[in-house]
Amino acid sequence: MHLAKLTSPADLRALSPSQLDELCAEIRDFVVQAVSQTGGHLGSNLGAVELSVALHRVFESPRDVIIWDTGHQAYVHKLITGRRDGFEKLRQRHGLSGYPSTSESPHDVVENSHASTSLSWASGLATGFQLTGHEHRRVVAVIGDGSMTGGMAFEALNNLGHYAQRALIVLNDNGRSYAPTVSRLSTVMSRLRQSPHYVQGRRAVDHLLERVPLGDGVRRSLDSAAAAMREMWEPPAFFETLGVRYVGPVDGHDISAMESAFRDAAAYADGPIVVHVVTQKGRGYAPAEHDTEKHLHDIGLFDPATGSAPAPGTDKLPPAPTVPDEAVRQAGPTAPAVPTDPVLRDYTAVFTETLVAAARRDRSIVAITAAMPGSTGLLPFQREFPDRFYDVGIAEQHALTSAAGMARAGLRPVVAVYSTFLARAFDQALYDIGLHRLPVILCVDRAGVTGPDGASHHGLYDIAMFTRIPGMTVFAPSGPGELPAALAQALEITDGPVAIRWPRGKGPVSGTVQQPEVVTSDIRAQARQHRSGPDACILAAGQTFNAAIEAAELLSAEGVEVSLWDPRVLKPLDRAMLLDAAAHPLVVTVEDGVRVGGFGSLVNDALQQLDAPAVPRITQLGTPDAYLPHGTAQELHAELGLDAVGIAAAVRKTANSTGGCE
Repeated sequence: MHLAKLTSPADLRALSPSQLDELCAEIRDFVVQAVSQTGGHLGSNLGAVELSVALHRVFESPRDVIIWDTGHQAYVHKLITGRRDGFEKLRQRHGLSGYPSTSESPHDVVENSHASTSLSWASGLATGFQLTGHEHRRVVAVIGDGSMTGGMAFEALNNLGHYAQRALIVLNDNGRSYAPTVSRLSTVMSRLRQSPHYVQGRRAVDHLLERVPLGDGVRRSLDSAAAAMREMWEPPAFFETLGVRYVGPVDGHDISAMESAFRDAAAYADGPIVVHVVTQKGRGYAPAEHDTEKHLHDIGLFDPATGSAPAPGTDKLPPAPTVPDEAVRQAGPTAPAVPTDPVLRDYTAVFTETLVAAARRDRSIVAITAAMPGSTGLLPFQREFPDRFYDVGIAEQHALTSAAGMARAGLRPVVAVYSTFLARAFDQALYDIGLHRLPVILCVDRAGVTGPDGASHHGLYDIAMFTRIPGMTVFAPSGPGELPAALAQALEITDGPVAIRWPRGKGPVSGTVQQPEVVTSDIRAQARQHRSGPDACILAAGQTFNAAIEAAELLSAEGVEVSLWDPRVLKPLDRAMLLDAAAHPLVVTVEDGVRVGGFGSLVNDALQQLDAPAVPRITQLGTPDAYLPHGTAQELHAELGLDAVGIAAAVRKTANSTGGCE
């Protein structure tokens, strides 16, 4: 077992080629087994095994800085740098991060978990090393999984070349992001890597120039011929125009070939250089190789023998009950308020069904994704309406501005995006969409505390950002059963943008939260009162409403009776809800997002503006002014006081401090 003896990158350099092959096989087996127990990014890491080994044999981390873009392909890097034991708690609370983490190891110089940023990091580090006399330190940026489609990567390439910054760029080309990479450059590279004639032709010209004694004039002519060949056959025409030298393509599963290319590139001192490495996503694990959607890019718990989710009852997580579509449609306001076994459904799945049904009725509806059609639930839309579906690649800014153009032309664009990635496009939402009051619908998945992916992937800021856009309507369904009503009402709004936010995973569609009727009149008055009591008023946004119901039950058992509102629309605020809240001595707002500047702040300001005899005491519950670690949503909500126990405790504490609820 070579892996058991691997404690640092230096251990790799003593291994023979056959031993390296054995190690790579062990690493693949280990990664499959580890991820099957915790979930995580599988396919991208299986494709980067030999690449990671070759990099660590040539470069001396952490003296030489290796930046992973995106960081989800760094599992093998973590194994090589001595973190094998930590994989037992990969992506779990107080366990190993699923991305590079500066708190874990000196080998992780940055946490690089959003795509297309590595080249900008490399540019800055290369400049810093040059100006501080550390030119001996090399900067290596590994950019893959479609990250070269992001506009930020092109901006960085331009500056790297312009300033001749000494950085090595490893283009890990597997032709994929989540889905097949959306890029003309990728298409050219794909043709190139599939053509055996390219390598033969390139080598023939190189050998000719190297071996034949030629005069200067003839050599210059042949140099020009070689350049012309590159213009026809190679990506160098693109990179070298930007001042970035190009090498490749190199077999990304041939350690010897990569080591040779990396050593040559490391010796290049005249500026940035790209080594184009071709890899296979999911390499060595048949279920990943045969997954045509995303090669098991990311996956939950699974059976390593088959690649499938475990049968119910064998999963580490409790299996969620399912409900037929007809039952979901018929679930209504007569459902019991506090059931013993609420029916759960996945938010994204309900969004998918609702959007496809709406698109069948309305041909103006188009769907847009930024390289994530499967994860955002748009694959069924793509299959049924291929001419109304747009995957723009890893380019959230472009997604929103192009949506603005579509809306201006009379279409109804729906942009499906994770909350954490939508932060990149705030400028476009504010000025291209909001300023022009265009009816673009932002469907914000993974909002709130998302769990195992940690600080860079929690969706905590969308409420604070998008409620600040004039004319923006923000929906926060308290369960997936409310998504159909929210989307139906969003499609009726034609005088400005709409955001609909929902959390990761499943929620109740009946029972704990009643299935709402589709209201088609005034979308500005959609708050719903769940119960009434004189002691305090709780306004709980989105998924926190379910915890607030439990908190109200806990308080009621103690003789404290509260009013409880499900806002459903966070902006504009419902006036009836505000007037009721103002009649209480204490108001508590709850949200799965930043406490300062979010929903609670909107309520606080609105109550101050009311013409009421007195302003109640207000307590705002939400996430703190801090970056949250990884852990399950349940764990973090409990730690932050956003679960039922925490909400009830906040009501008691504030009430006791004001002398109420005695």
